[in-house]
Order: sequence, then C-alpha cells, then structure tokens
Amino acid sequence: MKFTLKSVWLKRFFKVGVVGFFLLLLFWFSVYIGLWGTLPSKDDLKDIKQAEASLLLDAESELLGKYFIFDRQIVPYEELPKHLVDALVATEDARFYEHDGVDYASLMRVFFKSILMQNNSSGGGSTISQQLVKNIYGRQDHGWFSMPVNKVKEMIVAKRFESLYSKQEIIALYLNTVPFSENVFGIESASQRFFNTKTKDLNLAQSATLIGTLKATHGFNPRLFPERSQLRRDVVLQQMEKYGFIDEVTQKETSDMTLKTDYRKFDHTDGVAPYFREKIRLEVKSLLDSVNKAEDTKYDLYKDGLKIHTTLDIDMQRYAEAAMQQHMKALQSQFEKAYGKNAPWLKNKSLVSKRIKDLDLYKALKKKKWSEKAIMDSLNAKGKFSLFSWEGDIVREASVIDSLTHTMKFLNTGFVAVDPSSGAIKAYVGGIDFEHFKFDHVSASKRQVGSTFKPIVYTTALEKGIEPCSYYSVKEVTYTNQKGWTPTNGGKEENDRHLNYSLEKAMSQSINTIAVKVLEDVGIVPVIEQAQKMGITSALPEVPSLALGTAQLSMLELIGAYTSYVNNGKVSKPFYITKITDRSGTVIYERPKTKVMLEAFSIETRQTMIEMMKSTINTGTAKRMRSQYGLKNDLAGKTGTTQNNKDGWFVGISPKLVMLSWVGNDDHRIGFSHTSVGQGANSALPIAALFLKQMNKDKQFNYITQAKFEAPSQDVKDALACEEEKRDGFLKRLFKKDRKEREFEIDSEDEKTKKKKGLFGFLKKKD
Repeated sequence: MKFTLKSVWLKRFFKVGVVGFFLLLLFWFSVYIGLWGTLPSKDDLKDIKQAEASLLLDAESELLGKYFIFDRQIVPYEELPKHLVDALVATEDARFYEHDGVDYASLMRVFFKSILMQNNSSGGGSTISQQLVKNIYGRQDHGWFSMPVNKVKEMIVAKRFESLYSKQEIIALYLNTVPFSENVFGIESASQRFFNTKTKDLNLAQSATLIGTLKATHGFNPRLFPERSQLRRDVVLQQMEKYGFIDEVTQKETSDMTLKTDYRKFDHTDGVAPYFREKIRLEVKSLLDSVNKAEDTKYDLYKDGLKIHTTLDIDMQRYAEAAMQQHMKALQSQFEKAYGKNAPWLKNKSLVSKRIKDLDLYKALKKKKWSEKAIMDSLNAKGKFSLFSWEGDIVREASVIDSLTHTMKFLNTGFVAVDPSSGAIKAYVGGIDFEHFKFDHVSASKRQVGSTFKPIVYTTALEKGIEPCSYYSVKEVTYTNQKGWTPTNGGKEENDRHLNYSLEKAMSQSINTIAVKVLEDVGIVPVIEQAQKMGITSALPEVPSLALGTAQLSMLELIGAYTSYVNNGKVSKPFYITKITDRSGTVIYERPKTKVMLEAFSIETRQTMIEMMKSTINTGTAKRMRSQYGLKNDLAGKTGTTQNNKDGWFVGISPKLVMLSWVGNDDHRIGFSHTSVGQGANSALPIAALFLKQMNKDKQFNYITQAKFEAPSQDVKDALACEEEKRDGFLKRLFKKDRKEREFEIDSEDEKTKKKKGLFGFLKKKD
C-alpha cells in the first residue's frame, strides 16, 4: 500500500514536473518569438547606436561642455584601466569569462536561496551581459509577468550578444551605457563628473568607488554620501581580493585612503563659458539642419556624440571670466554707492511701472482679463526667490516686483578677445551670470558705441589726405543745420576755446568737438563707406553725431573692424566653430575658407592709427592701463562713453590679440550717475586690464603678451612729429610736482620779447 501510494505521488510529481517544464519551455518560446514584445535581432545588435553626449571642445581639444539628453561619452576598451575592469567583474559577475551570457550556477543559487529560503544575501543572478541588455533596451511593463518576461528577454539577448561580441567588447559596451549617480551615463562622464579626470587616468580607489555606486546609484553617490560610498568602495576592494585581482596589502592600503572627489558638473548653465556654449548650441543646430538637408542625414546634437571644435582657449576664457567677476563686483558697489537713496530702481516709480508691464507674467494675467488690482496683488505676493548677488545667490521671501527691482540695479557686461590674423574668438563673456541673466551681450546686443567709433573717423581723414599734425580748435561750434546742436567736451582743459589739438592728441584725449569737425571736413558718406570697408554692416545714421558714436553696433561687428589695424589693413570676421565631426571622427562640417578681404586702408594709415591709439594708452584716456594696472605690454586702444553715461566701452589692441569690453545696464533708461564712474576708462577698461595681467603671468601666452608692434616707417614718424605737442609735453614734464600738474599760460608776446626774457620769462602762473 505504501509502495503504491509512493508510486502515485512520484508519478504525479513527475507529471507536474513535465508539465511545468513544457510550460516554462512554452513561456520561453513565447518570449523568443516576440509575443511579449519584439526582441532585437543579431543584425540590430551589430549596429548599436546609443545616445551619446556631443562634446564642445576648445582650440586644443580641451572639454568646454557637453550637449546631451543622457550624459554619456564613449571610450574604447583600450582606455579602460585594468583595475576598473577587474573591479566590475569581481563585483558584478565573477564568472564573466566562463559563461556564454547566462550564469546558470548563479541562477540556481538565486532560486534556492532567494526564492525557496527567502535569503536576500544571495545577490542577483544577472550577468554583465544581461545587465548590458537592460541598460540598452530597458524593461517593459507586463503586469504580474514583468519580472519573468524581462528576465527571459535579457537572457536570450545576452546570449546573442555573446555570440557577436568578444568579452572585451561587452565590457566596453557595458561601461559606456551603465547609469551612474546623478543620471550620468557611461564611465567617462562619471569619471569627469566625480573625479574631474578621464577614465584612462582613474586610480584603483576611484575605479572601485564608481563601480560601487552601481549597486545603488543614489544611495552610494560619492558627492552626497561620501562615508557610505567609501564603505561600498571597500566592499568592492574586498571582492577584488577575494577573486585574486589584487593582493591583501593593496586592498588594505587602498581601503585606508579617505575618499576624495573632485566634482565637476557639465550642464547648460554651470561651468566655463556658458554664454559661448549657448551661442554654439544655437549655431550648431542650424548647421546640422543644413547638413541633414544637403546630405540626407539625421544628425542630432543631443544624441549622436558629435565633437564640435571651436576657436576658444579655455585658459584665456577662465582669465576673462575671473577678470569680469573681480571688476564687476567692485563696479556694482561704486554704481550703487554713487546713486545712494536716489537710485532709479528705488525712486523712479514710472520706470518701475513700465518694467512691471513688460513682464510676461503681467501680460499673461492681463490677457486673462484680471483687474489691475488683482494683478498687482499677485505680483506683490511673497514667496521664496533665489536672487543673484556678487556674494553668491541669496534665497529670501520676496515678491515678483521685489525680484524685478532687485534685478534692475545690476550692471551687465560683454567681453570678447579675438586673434586679429584670423578672426578666431579666444575668449567670450556674454554677461555677468548666465543662470540669472541669459541675454548674450556679445552677439545679441546692439548699443551705441560712443568714442570707440572715432578711430574710424580719423582713419577716413588720413585716407583723405588730412595730416595727423593738422590742428583743430577745441572750441565748441553750434550746427544750425542740425537744429542748433552743440557738441561739448567732458574735461575742463578740453573746453578751453583757445586750445588747438592735432589729430593725434584729439583722438588720444577723445575730444568730441574735434571729432565732429573732422567728420564735417571729410564728409559723412566717406566715413560710412570707410566703416563698411572695415566690416561694419549695420545701418549708420547720416548725421554729424555719428562721429561721437551714436551708431548702434554689436560687439562682434565693432571688434571685427578693429582687427584691420593689426591685420595688414584687412578685416578678420570673428568666428568660433572650426569643424564638427561625428562619433567616428568623420568631418561632417568644416568652416569654409573666407574670401580674401581687400585692404580697408593703406599701410601708412594703419601705422599712423596704431601710433595714435598708442598715445591713448600711454598719455590719453586709457592711461590707467599703465598707471593703475602697471601693464608694460605693447598696447594701443580706445575708450568710449555714450551720452548720459549709458554705456562704457574699451578696445584694447595688441599685435596678436584684440579685446573689447562693454559695460552698462540692460535697461537703456538707467545710466551711471556720474561720468567718473561710468566713463569707459573706469567701467569697461579694467576687465581688459585684469585679463591681460593674468595672461602676463602665464608663460604659454608669451607669444601674445610679449609681442611688439612693427616699427612705423620714417614717413609715418615724420608725419607724427607734431612740434607743439612736443613742446607741451616737455613743459608738462618740467613743471610736474607732487603728481599734480601746475597750470601755465603763455603771454601773447612776440618772439623777440620771448627770447629777451628767456624760457621762463614768457610763462606766468595762473591764480
């Protein structure tokens, strides 16, 4: 009876086993043929194209930033350190080199320990190959059957992977697709995010840390939870010792090391050159549209791992940003202090009201037909706001209107440096802070350029045959044909109607009255034509005030014009992209060769203008480059200040680099309260000066900082030998005392009397 009963149960168990086996086989087959979703074929697996971040590179292929949906960069197996691969295998799949994609021994362990014995310490049964499938194709929702369906899919596809790829290729695919902490995909992006280094340069501790995060990417984030991450790193090191990848000594020495990260995040707002990165993003999208249309391709900036090669120099960019931040922080303080309690963002209710009505939120509420009171109540409601400050962002209770008036007070800026021989942009600062002020002042803004336009007027004069030692009176003139317009000068000395200045001194001292007189002599149309020869494309007003810079130009336009002074009279149009390559290195776009520009003016004019602009730096309106900042570089330049101190400008020219800076408020109605603060020499010049000071300390830039202007020809030297300026300069040096110059006036005596009294006889102190 017992024998019979036992036989019955054995038969039943056997039948159940057979039925179960066939059901499992049927289930496997249903997954295999695609009833639960189509599986990737071997052909699909041969051509895996994962979304990969496109890289923005500087002129030396240094990484400036990335564009991505998933932050991923691809590295070949040869660049994976051995200890990184060993850490992965020891931790995730110890029998990786023995199985064919599925580790049946691990599956049995998981089945008996995890399912039958409810022991969670058994670990997972997925191999690296199976995890790779999950990384690439993800998992689908099939309700109660989700886990078994997805597991079977991964096993089937993993075996296909193993039949197509070598173990090394699978390791590389895995490490290039696996998600790390903070939604970073791939080992290269993770290495640069958490350790600011390339994968090939990771050390053992760093490799173990990153592999350790794979168990729980958030819980073991080395930035957020360094202690927890270090403990997990030590577990990885123990696994490596257990499986013979490292010895006990190495394991203990590395475990004793304190976890140190060097965090560097790449996104669209943080990091170096954010305005430049946004400019390139927009430009590349347009270029790719053209390439895709012409070549019938589908390149995607965010997915296809493109490499965008640019002209920027990352070190020069850092110097430019540091110079901007140092100066603008100090200038903002001067600006606010000069206004005091009478600042327009505090007192000018009409201005604030107009700004409120320009807000998108105000317009949206108005469109919904809210009453004015309801709108204002909403805009005055308090909430948490993150507000910009030069000491760091501040979070405080504020209203939309509070935020607006806070933002209104900030000065903004633009700075760009260009290689004049090619037009290659080497540094690009579009504003003070991209997160809070996204408007790009380098390429998107047009402002009146003030006295930086005067060199174009004087260039025209020289081209028309007016000698640099031609003298003009500083006396004010009223232009009746311009509705009684009377241009004036800023300084006391420059308003002395009895003074006569040569072109050189008039420009170095930025004398408004003479600039207008010179323009009247040569003609407005010839000045406009000369500006066009120098690359100016914007419409220029045909009025005498053009001499004072009433034209509105972009910074790139203006700096392009100035390149001609150190590029043999030829204009170099600023540019920033050299080429774009796909992930395999194939060039898909290359900057076309620019046509050879004609000379905008003669060699003599070019040399003369450089000498005249040297005087601006040495003795003129930009002399603080020498006196305050101690710069001894060969420099020429021009300052500029617009009407009512709305804009401050400075152009700095060296033989190998042209720099342009602008400073002002984004609201044209808000200017500087005093010329002493708002003039270009005080507001804009210091950015270029601080930038150059940093470059002078960096030997890699000696070719720029130590470059010398060519010596002018003898004819140019003779033409610039203005006798009266020589005499005035001698007298000023002779009677300079305690850093203040005494003032003298020359008696109107004839030459005989002067000789009789001697040199000092015809000089008399002013009261």
